[in-house]
Amino acid sequence: MKVVIIEDEELSAQRLEKMILEIDLSISVLAKLESIESAVAWFRSNPDPDLIFLDIHLEDGISFNIFDQVTIQSPIIFTTAYDEYAIKAFKLKSIDYLLKPITREELETALRKYRNWTALEKPTIDIRALYDLIHPEKHYRTRFSVIVGDRIKSIPVEEVAYFYSADGITFMVCRNTHAYTLDGSLETLGHELDPSRFFRANRQFLVGLGSVVQAHVYPKSRLKLELKPDTNQEVFVSIDRVVGFKMWLEG
Repeated sequence: MKVVIIEDEELSAQRLEKMILEIDLSISVLAKLESIESAVAWFRSNPDPDLIFLDIHLEDGISFNIFDQVTIQSPIIFTTAYDEYAIKAFKLKSIDYLLKPITREELETALRKYRNWTALEKPTIDIRALYDLIHPEKHYRTRFSVIVGDRIKSIPVEEVAYFYSADGITFMVCRNTHAYTLDGSLETLGHELDPSRFFRANRQFLVGLGSVVQAHVYPKSRLKLELKPDTNQEVFVSIDRVVGFKMWLEG
């Protein structure tokens, strides 16, 4: 069996691959792809795999956009951290869905279900219907509640410049230079915020459109960002996200 993993979190992709091989060493993971762009490029030059593990949310958008650009006939097992999306995917006859964090037992069940279905007629997945179900219902976060002394303060997302993580803590920096700690990770925030306004530049920074003052080109096509308010650390756009960042800036 040849499979492809489409997942934007490297550690999650590595963990899933490790579990797959622990369950069945005969399975070959052809590729681990982290974005719509990389997935489209791979499928344009490679034959369809036997099975795809597909995360619904990727760094550059909802993964269903892949199917607007390439025709893929492979069965799909959806992976997601959002139960409401998983249920809808399941109802549209995907082979299965796996809620993160994925357990070995759930993965074994999903692979068993795939093998049983390959002996019969393969299911048809209506990707467009799935996209139409999920996309209109997406409501992005509009404000944050933070604790200031003995008060709770509500901050509109329009006042946020960028987010960053340090020592396992997530910080929100506002345009007025005030910084606050938040619960949750940058990965979670990336799903909750409007992708037209915020971009995951690297593992440490999620930047707002209005916070980017300059993007300086460095050797090997790297981009160094100058942010406002200023930060005391250098902020580079990950090499694999440079193209997506340029598209984001252009709108």
